[in-house]
Amino acid sequence: MTDLTSTKPVLLCFDDSANAANAIATAGPLLGPRPAVVITVCEPTKVWSPSDPATILEAPLGRLLSKALELDEIADEVAQEQVNRGVELARAAGFQAEGRVAHGKAWRTICDIADELDAGVIVLGARGLSCVPSALLGSVSAAVSFHAGRPVLIVHQRTPAAARKDEDDHRQAATVPD
Repeated sequence: MTDLTSTKPVLLCFDDSANAANAIATAGPLLGPRPAVVITVCEPTKVWSPSDPATILEAPLGRLLSKALELDEIADEVAQEQVNRGVELARAAGFQAEGRVAHGKAWRTICDIADELDAGVIVLGARGLSCVPSALLGSVSAAVSFHAGRPVLIVHQRTPAAARKDEDDHRQAATVPD
């Protein structure tokens, strides 16, 4: 059994979404103050896909346009801004955090960096997609949990209904006489 309170670093995955921010905020109190690496994964910009025969004649033009517009460089700048925000959130949650931008397929890159760091746990926010959209779009959190070979904390966003139920339960507990 893995000790989640070890001094191994935590790998905090951050894509600047509310779900990722919530995951970092939730992980802080659970995992305690310890080293952490906040990672934002930047996938290379694709203007053309070889699986789309309708665009095969436009492929060279698309690649040239991508290079001329420096789309990958712009994406790197945005990713660096995102990781900086993630580091701020991680420090506010109690982690001794540093940031890192990585490139590649998101789930594979996360798993590779977790191996490189020998991370004690990987923390991700869940998008909350139902089965069909998740199957069509792919789920980074599901792929990471399947391939990571280490503990993965997937934090789901609280639904408005769950928040209302908690508030109702709290109100009831406060009004029950002893």
